[in-house]
Amino acid sequence: MERYDLLIIGAGPSGLSAAIEAAGKGMRVCIFDENAKPGGQLFKQVHKFFGSREHMAKIRGFRIGTMLLEQAEQLDVKVYLNAAVLGIYENHVISVRIGDDIRNFRGDNIIVATGASERMIPFEGWTLPGVIGAGAAQTMMNLHGVMPGERILMVGSGNVGLVVSYQLIQAGCKVEAIIDASPKIGGYGVHAAKVARLGVPFYMSHTIEKAEGDEKVERVVIGQVDSNWKIIPGTEKEFDVDTVCIAVGLSPMSQLTKMAGCHMVDMGGLVPECNEYGETSISGIFAAGDVAGIEEASSAMLTGRIAANGALGRSGFITEDEMRSRHSELVSSLDQLRQGMFAKKNRGKIITETEEGYTLSESLKTRGYVTEEELEEFPSAMDDGVKGIHPVIECTQNIPCNPCQDACKMGCIRIGEQIANIPVLDRSKKCIGCGMCVASCSGQAIFLVDETYEDGYASISMPYELLPLPKAGDVGAGLDRSGHEVCRAEVIDVRSMKAFDKTNVLTVKVPVEMAHKVRCFRSDV
Repeated sequence: MERYDLLIIGAGPSGLSAAIEAAGKGMRVCIFDENAKPGGQLFKQVHKFFGSREHMAKIRGFRIGTMLLEQAEQLDVKVYLNAAVLGIYENHVISVRIGDDIRNFRGDNIIVATGASERMIPFEGWTLPGVIGAGAAQTMMNLHGVMPGERILMVGSGNVGLVVSYQLIQAGCKVEAIIDASPKIGGYGVHAAKVARLGVPFYMSHTIEKAEGDEKVERVVIGQVDSNWKIIPGTEKEFDVDTVCIAVGLSPMSQLTKMAGCHMVDMGGLVPECNEYGETSISGIFAAGDVAGIEEASSAMLTGRIAANGALGRSGFITEDEMRSRHSELVSSLDQLRQGMFAKKNRGKIITETEEGYTLSESLKTRGYVTEEELEEFPSAMDDGVKGIHPVIECTQNIPCNPCQDACKMGCIRIGEQIANIPVLDRSKKCIGCGMCVASCSGQAIFLVDETYEDGYASISMPYELLPLPKAGDVGAGLDRSGHEVCRAEVIDVRSMKAFDKTNVLTVKVPVEMAHKVRCFRSDV
C-alpha cells in the first residue's frame, strides 16, 4: 500500500491549489482524478476571472489551469488520472480504480475536492437529444471545438447560464432566449449586459413547458409562471431551437464524505460540516471547493489552500502559529471575494441599493441591461462635461473585482481597498486612450468615448471578442444596450495586443448624439 502525507481527491481548482500549498511546505502529495486530464472546470472557462490580482483576476480560466498544473509539476506532486476513488475507509485508506486495477492508498490527511455536478429539471421531452447541461455545452465548445447546436434556448440566468450563453455566441450559435422561473436575473449584471447587447432577450418568471421533435429537439414551448411556480395558461411562447441548455444550479458531489461517516449538513445540497480549517468531523479528512459549498472557482482555489494549511498544521509540517498566520491571510483573501451584493450573507435578501447608496437598476435585473436614465445616477457612467477621450464605466453592482484600477496607469479609475466598490473616475487625471481598462475589465463594462472625435461624430472604443474580427473601414450597425440598432457605425480602429489577452478593443465612429447609446457593433459583412 502506497502512503503519502496528503491524498487529494479531485484535480480541479481546489485540489490543485491544495496540492501546491501542501507540497510547497514539504508534504508528499498525491492527487486522483477520474478524468483523462487534470484541471477540472478551469479548462472550459475561457472568460476572464473576477477578483483582484491575488485572485488571478482578468486571467482566463484555462490559463489559470495551466499555471496551477505547472506549479504542481514543479513541486513533484504525483497525479493519477482516469483514477476513480471508490471509497474512503478507516485509517485514511482509500480504494482507487486505475485502469483495470483496484489499488489502495493511505494518507496521513485526505482532502476531498470532488466538486459538483449539474442539476437538471424534468419536463416533457427532456430526454430528447439536444437537451444538455450548460457545462456539457462548455465541454463541447471549449475543449472539443464542437458547436452544441445552432439555435439555443438557455434555461437559467445565474452566472453559469449567462457566461455559457456568451460563449455559445462566440462559438457561432444563436441564443434565442434566456429564461428563468425567478423574477430576477441571478448572475452578475455585467454578464447579463454582454449578452443583452448582442440581442438576446430575457424572459424572467418563465419556465420550459416542453421540448418537441421527432428524433431530437426541434422546438420548445415556455410559459410564464405564477407565485406557485405554475405556468399561467395563455402565456405560452414557442421557439424553434435545436438545443436546450440547462443551467439551474449545481449539486455538491459529497458522496465520498458521506460514505466516510462525516457529519453532513444541508446547504442546498448535502455537504460535510467543516471547521474553520476545512476539516470535517473525522480528524484528518478535509473538504474544499464546491463539495463543501457551491461558490466561484476563485473561492474554490482559496478553500483548497485553507484545507491544505490545516493539514500542514495537523501533521506538524508547520507550527501552530504559522498555521494560524497563514489561515488569517487566506481567509482575508477569501473574504474579499465574498463581499458585495452577491455575497453568501445576502442570499435571499431583496437589495435595492448599492453599498454607496445608488439605486440598483430594475431593468438590469429583469431585461439584462441598464437604461440610459438609470445610468445617470452613476457618476462613472456619465461625462460631466469632459472633453476628449475618457472612460465610461457601466458597472452598477457591488461585484468583487478591481482589475480596472490596476490597468489604468494614469490613475483615472479608483476602487479602493474594498474591491466590491463601484468604480470611481478621477476627473483630475488625463485619459490617454490606451484601452487597457477596456480590455482588462472582466465584465466588459468599460468603454472609451470621445464626443469631439470629428465634427458631428463621436468615437466609441468597446471590448470585442467575436469572430470574424472587423477591420478598419467596415460599416455596420451600432447597437444599444438592448441589442437594437440605433444608427450606422464605421470601424475606425481595431487593437489587438498581447496584454489585452484576446479581448480586442474595437473603435467605431457614430453620430455624436449616439455616443451614449451605442455599446456594440454588428458588421454588415
